[in-house]
Amino acid sequence: MKQLIELEINGRAYEIPINPRDLLVDVIRKKVGLTGTKKGCGQGDCGACTVLIDGEPVLSCITLAIACQGKKITTIEGLAAADGKLHPIQQSFVDHGAVQCGFCTPGMILTSKALLDKNPKPSEDEIKRGIAGNICRCTGYKKIVEAVSAASETMSAEEVK
Repeated sequence: MKQLIELEINGRAYEIPINPRDLLVDVIRKKVGLTGTKKGCGQGDCGACTVLIDGEPVLSCITLAIACQGKKITTIEGLAAADGKLHPIQQSFVDHGAVQCGFCTPGMILTSKALLDKNPKPSEDEIKRGIAGNICRCTGYKKIVEAVSAASETMSAEEVK
C-alpha cells in the first residue's frame, strides 16, 4: 500500500508515493532521479550510499525513506553552488586526483563534509577515522586524505575572507 510522503532533498520539497519499506537510496535514485547517490553493497558496509540527514552522514541503503520526513537531506548534487561551481571539497577531490572510478566519491565527499563541519582542521589521523566507514577500492586513500586536508585549508581560508 503506497503512501504519500514529503522529503526535503537539497533544499527542495518532493511529494513522493512510496511503500513503507522503500529505502532512501532507492527513492532518491529512482523516484527523485538524483543518481549521484550510489547503491553499493546494500548492507551499510561500504558507504557509497552516504547522504547527509540534518548534517549527519547516514547510509541511505539501510534507511527507510519514511523515517526521513521532516529532515533535511543533502545528496552530492546538493553541494555544488547554483551556478555549478563545485563545493571546495568536491574541487579538492578533483584537484588532488582523489577520484578514480568515482563510485565511492559521493559518499566519501559527503562524509568528509560532515567531518569538516564538526572539525574544520582535522589531523591526518582524524581524517582517516572520519572516513573509515567508506570503502574505496581504487585510490588507496592517500589522495583522499590529502584532498580532505587541502579542502579544510581552503574552507578555513574562505571563512577568513
